[in-house]
Amino acid sequence: MKITIYSIDKRGKNELYEPLIEHFKKISKYFAKIEIVDVFNNSIAKAQDSSANLAKNEYSKALTPFLKSGFNVALDPEAKEVDSYEFAKIIQNNANINFFIGGAYGFEKNFVKNCDLSVSFGKITISHKLVKVLLMEQIYRGLSIINNHPYHK
Repeated sequence: MKITIYSIDKRGKNELYEPLIEHFKKISKYFAKIEIVDVFNNSIAKAQDSSANLAKNEYSKALTPFLKSGFNVALDPEAKEVDSYEFAKIIQNNANINFFIGGAYGFEKNFVKNCDLSVSFGKITISHKLVKVLLMEQIYRGLSIINNHPYHK
């Protein structure tokens, strides 16, 4: 099983979140290969300084090429909320899955429509850096559920 997380995020280590991300990546490796791809460029930086709509458009331009293979899941606060067991089923039913985390302004509706599924971790606003940690934890929890590992209990 291969899981890839694509995130609108500046490259580089974050001293606060990176250890947690690496922890979940390490303990997940027995069940799946997880890769994280951070995407950020000058166009995104300029657009974020201009307007939400321009920023969303730049996010779409940057992430759309990664929609080519696998089952694509956008994290979107407007989507259906799923519990850990429903989330585990999404992972279990897809050998090659891509998760997409938007930038500060979220995603354009068309990008979300081009994904196979969109899910929400709730209606509250969460930093995209923290969402990456939450996603990693839920991936590990889902893999634990699938493999009857006691972590999820």
